[in-house]
Parts: sequence; structure tokens; C-alpha cells
Amino acid sequence: MKKQKKLTKKQLAVLDDLFSSELDEQAVLAKFNVSKNLYYKWLADECFAEQFDRLIAAVYRQSAVLLARYATLAAAKLVQLTDSENQETARKACLDIIAYDGLQARERPKNLTPDPRPPTPDSTLSPETASKILEVLAQEKEESKNQV
Repeated sequence: MKKQKKLTKKQLAVLDDLFSSELDEQAVLAKFNVSKNLYYKWLADECFAEQFDRLIAAVYRQSAVLLARYATLAAAKLVQLTDSENQETARKACLDIIAYDGLQARERPKNLTPDPRPPTPDSTLSPETASKILEVLAQEKEESKNQV
């Protein structure tokens, strides 16, 4: 078994600041007095690059969890916006709902069992929401005809 090379305290501190501070990459390097050339050597080092990639993956996982946590709230708000007094806001909300395709298969966690039932129109939108969407789209089509 090959012995794993350890990162130096300076490398660990740079990685920590890159992912947890408000500083950008250049500011972090300046803070630790690390030249671009040295930083590029670190990035070429397998051990440093693996740790860097693990940290990037962790940040993306955290983002996915945050988005998943608030997806229901965002969807409910979008549906509420279809009843907006402002026609443009309602129209855009309707278009966003129509364009939304939910959790894509490639993004679905592999351990979720797919629903064996085929999707039905009323399983995703209430009749009132679907009616409102169609009404807004019909108005938009009528307006575009009148402009020609």
C-alpha cells in the first residue's frame, strides 16, 4: 500500500480560506504569501488536487441540500405569483411553471424508487392553476396578434 503524502499546514490553511472565507483566490494567496507559480505546483500535486476536489464536491452538496430544502417553498411562491395583480408577473410565473421540469433524472438520487404511475396533468397542477396559465397564454397570444 502506497503511503499518502500529507498536506502542509500552509496548504491546509490556504484551502480552508479558499472555501470558508469571503476572500477571493488572489486575496487568499496574498494573505499566505503564496505565489501563483507555487499555487499552480500545488494544484498539480495529486494530494492537494484531491483535497481541493473534495472541498468543491462538498460545497456543491451543501448547495444541493439548500436548494432541495427550499424547493417546495419556492414552488408554492411561484404558484401564488400566478394570481398577481401585475399581469407581467403572473405571466412570467406561469411560464416558469410550464418550463419547470422538476428534479431531472440525472439529478435524482439513485436510491429513490420512481413512481410507477404515469404522470397526469392534475398530479402537477391544480385545475385553477392550469386554467390561469392557459388564460395568461391566450391573452399573450391575442396581444401578439394585435401588435402585428
